[in-house]
Amino acid sequence: MSVVLGIDGGGTRTRASIVRDGKRLAFAQGGSIKRLRVGAEVAEANLRAVLKDAFEQAGSPAIDAATVGVASAALPGVAEWITAVLREFGITRSEVVGDEVIALDAAFHGGPGILQIAGTGSNCIGRAPDGSRECAGGYSSRLGDEGSGYWIGVNAVRRGLWAYDRDQPTRVLEAVGRIWGTKTIDELVSLGDSTPGPDFAALAPAISQLAEEGDPVAAGVLAQAAADLVDFVLLVRGKLRRKQHLTEEVPVAWIGSVIGKARLVREPFLAGLRAAAPKMPIGENEVVGIEGAIWRAERLAEKAL
Repeated sequence: MSVVLGIDGGGTRTRASIVRDGKRLAFAQGGSIKRLRVGAEVAEANLRAVLKDAFEQAGSPAIDAATVGVASAALPGVAEWITAVLREFGITRSEVVGDEVIALDAAFHGGPGILQIAGTGSNCIGRAPDGSRECAGGYSSRLGDEGSGYWIGVNAVRRGLWAYDRDQPTRVLEAVGRIWGTKTIDELVSLGDSTPGPDFAALAPAISQLAEEGDPVAAGVLAQAAADLVDFVLLVRGKLRRKQHLTEEVPVAWIGSVIGKARLVREPFLAGLRAAAPKMPIGENEVVGIEGAIWRAERLAEKAL
């Protein structure tokens, strides 16, 4: 009977689960372990806290294997510090991969498919039957991440300011000012342009609500987000068909709060894919990334037997 640990370290929060032969012994969650977002010290403190919680819930079992999926896993030093912390908890067999890898395996269990990620950031990854991969987007909040929560926040403010200059109706800047605690346009701009600056992704739920209420600026931002996400999937689909010589459609899955929680992104995203590729299988429900981490950890444990 193997006991495995799976960790999903996203840009906003970290989830950890300990499983024995398919039965969950513990589930814990805490702050982000993404160094670029919270810094090295906070990331390590968050990892230790979530591990401590999970181990206490499970009764501190011996872990046969662990998989950690974390944003920016390929950056220098990331895998090393996570592995070192795991060893302090007695885990000697582990792997650190990108959060997109565990999400892919949660959706397709090692098989072919296309995954669109749209949470704090965005990325689209496709895997061919031979395991080769094609990607689109995912170039960071500053250089890309179209359709992400961060992108929605930034572009809502930009378009809100554009509308403000032209006396066009919108409540976007009013909502942003309320969230940020700013009282004037000058204060809002100063805070928005500061370094490191406010959390633009945190604005996405408010923008989604305004769009539902008919705000034209907010609705336009969400419509563009959905169109960009559709474009990413179709771009990866085209790469797989062209470079990997695929003739059959591969399934599409998705993960992230933007698609999951914003109806005015999710519905046009799914409708756009169906219109462009009617025979392409599309998942209706959001992928749960940590399930991919557990699946990979179980495979890792099997190899040790």
